[in-house]
Amino acid sequence: MSEQLTIGELAERTGVATSALRYWEELGLIPEPERVSGQRRYPPSAVELVAAILLLREVGLTLREVKTFLAVRSEPGDAWRELYRRKLDELDERIARAQVARTAIAHGMACPHENVFECSSFTGVVKARLAGASLEEAHRH
Repeated sequence: MSEQLTIGELAERTGVATSALRYWEELGLIPEPERVSGQRRYPPSAVELVAAILLLREVGLTLREVKTFLAVRSEPGDAWRELYRRKLDELDERIARAQVARTAIAHGMACPHENVFECSSFTGVVKARLAGASLEEAHRH
């Protein structure tokens, strides 16, 4: 029989809190482990699974998306690619918003006005936003 890990050992090896591991188990991200005298016992492969979940979270997948990805990735076919396409679109949108925000902040740092409400650029953006323009559209004016 291979080495079995307690939840504390799994937490120590992965850096994930035991409460998060129990939650991930509830969500079905990690399989329910064997129990020995009522204590969870994970196979060594659980370390790699937890590390994979951490990686997927780090690149921006939600726990729901991680669950879907793990389920479809273990099946034949390429259904997982659609999840990746959607995530790429979402990331591109977030990057674009962050770039616009960065431009606005950089302008604010270069603005010579002590009182931001005396800056015609700032008040113009505020008025454009009130009129329904996106931040990107408002900042172009």
